[in-house]
Amino acid sequence: MNTTPWRAPLLWRTAQLLARGVVGLVARLEVTGDVPAELRHGPLILAANHISPFDPLVLAAACRARGVAPRIMATGGLFRAPVIGSLMRRAGHIRVDRGTSSVHQSLDIAAGAVAGGSVVLLYPEGRIGLDPGMWPERGKTGAARLAFASGAPVIPVAQWGSHEVLPYRAPKGLLGGVARALVRRPVIRVHFGTPVVLSHLNPGTPGAARRATDRIIDAITDNLAPLRPDEPYWPRHVDPGRPADPARRHHRRPAGG
Repeated sequence: MNTTPWRAPLLWRTAQLLARGVVGLVARLEVTGDVPAELRHGPLILAANHISPFDPLVLAAACRARGVAPRIMATGGLFRAPVIGSLMRRAGHIRVDRGTSSVHQSLDIAAGAVAGGSVVLLYPEGRIGLDPGMWPERGKTGAARLAFASGAPVIPVAQWGSHEVLPYRAPKGLLGGVARALVRRPVIRVHFGTPVVLSHLNPGTPGAARRATDRIIDAITDNLAPLRPDEPYWPRHVDPGRPADPARRHHRRPAGG
């Protein structure tokens, strides 16, 4: 078996640098928190909230600022695109076909990548969140199962502000959103939190994956709150094309619960 740690291709490291430039054109990026030096090259899982189609560029830029080149678990639609799909594969990212049986195969691939020394970035919500207040919604159990399978630490990544650049229905409204952002240059904040403690959970116990998922979402929520101090309930920027779905609202567990 090949035990050589995975190294991000030059293509991906260059793309991260370009992402930093693009984000800088339309917004002011503020990155806080850090990734411990011993974890920057893996094994590590980064779990981020998902609020906008602009998130991948923002997170690529923020990770670049912290010396991390993660392999991203991304929707299969990107991989099917003629040019982008080829670039995604060459950069080492992991395809996820949501709603199909191959999702489990994607988790196996991701677990192998993390076990092999990679950093994997995913969105535990499994979609752009539709919570009416734009807080993290109830997560899918993929991140927790990946953590259990690989034994890697999970760092919560909270982000806020990317929804002011691209609308939910992009590419519809893309030009207008970018034009407004070029003028206003909204602040986009990204914070890398401390690893989520999951060691007390037994993966073989019924419901362990759900409890671990809730703790990951709790951690993202806790790290997101300081990024939007003047928007504790509702976002200031309202996207009229963004639907609201309270059915998956996440209910924060009390400390020690």
